Amino acid sequence: MELKQLEKISKALGDITRLKILSGMATCEGSFQCADIKHITQLAQPSVSHHLKTLIEADLIEPEKEGRNHSYQLNKNVFNAYIAQLNEMVKM
Repeated sequence: MELKQLEKISKALGDITRLKILSGMATCEGSFQCADIKHITQLAQPSVSHHLKTLIEADLIEPEKEGRNHSYQLNKNVFNAYIAQLNEMVKM
C-alpha cells in the first residue's frame, strides 16, 4: 500500500461521524442503506453524502446501486491491508 493511500485512509478515519458509520456497518455485516446511515448519524442527507464520499474515495466502503437505491459495504480487504501496513511500520 502506498503512503498516499495510507494518508487518505487515516484522514477518513479521523472523523467521529465516519467512525460511527463504519462501526454501524461492521455490526450489520451486510449492506447498509443510506437511510440507516442517516439514522445512526442524525445528519441531513447532504452531510451523509459528504461522509460517504470520503469513505468511498479512501476505498473503505464500496457502493452498490440497486435501481434508485444505494447501499454500501465495508471493504474488508482495504482494512486488512491498512492494518498490515501499520503493523509493518511498527516493526521498523
